[in-house]
Amino acid sequence: MPAPTRTTIAPTLVAWFTENARDLPWRRPGFGAWGVLVSEFMLQQTPVNRVIPLLEAWLDRWPTPAALAAAPPGDAVRHWDNLGYPRRALWLHRAAVEITARHGGVVPRSVDDLLALTGVGDYTARAVAVFAYGDRHPVVDTNTRRVIARAITGDAHPAAAHRRDLDAMADLLPEDDGDAARFNAAAMELGAVVCTARSPRCEVCPIADVCAWRAAGYPDTADTRRKQARYEGSDRHARGAVLAVLRGAATHEASAAEVIADWPDPVQRDRAIDSLVVDGLIEAVDGRLRLPR
Repeated sequence: MPAPTRTTIAPTLVAWFTENARDLPWRRPGFGAWGVLVSEFMLQQTPVNRVIPLLEAWLDRWPTPAALAAAPPGDAVRHWDNLGYPRRALWLHRAAVEITARHGGVVPRSVDDLLALTGVGDYTARAVAVFAYGDRHPVVDTNTRRVIARAITGDAHPAAAHRRDLDAMADLLPEDDGDAARFNAAAMELGAVVCTARSPRCEVCPIADVCAWRAAGYPDTADTRRKQARYEGSDRHARGAVLAVLRGAATHEASAAEVIADWPDPVQRDRAIDSLVVDGLIEAVDGRLRLPR
């Protein structure tokens, strides 16, 4: 079977997306570039159902980059709550400061300008340019890579992220800017709800008839991507526990000796505290720990 092309895959997938897309806040008309940027920061390595309530609360509190830039960075860390990877909160705060200083408080449209913001990489920059401004760029996340790996190359799993993924997606994009944006979103949606990592629903896939993996008999090709370490008992777990104590404290500070004092590994506890200080997520002052001010 010939490899699928933009003419065989894009119209079908865009039509499917039009009928089946989930109603997500960042897909609604008028959501705005700032909302899209915040959502993309929050969605990195975090499920949609955990992001939506915190995203809405965040945008109620800080509806513009300038509003967040005027707040202490510790407020951003505190309101990041349980999303994980809290450095994203600091990066988003710094990006808000940069947007306010460099772009008059307006999220930039240019991919190069977006890439110059703290915490913004290839995916996020293109996602904002495409989904907020409607420009034509390839947007590639984990779900998109899985769809391309299966439908185009016949592999069960995508390889590690690489810039060539952008070229592969660019080859599939419709010429029309609007259709290109919808196709980017459709590929992500297909990977998220149909072409999933563990239980693909090939029986309802709109492009099953042109899928190279299906045509090859679903070969179980090796997954060579690096696996994420277990969270429970890890340094990440210890860091999260320290931050949880400081978020919950009335003044968002506590004695260093008292913070997770019952943690089973004292060396790991101290390592977690030291790393949080180095990352700027907490401050150590006169034997006490606090969120940054």
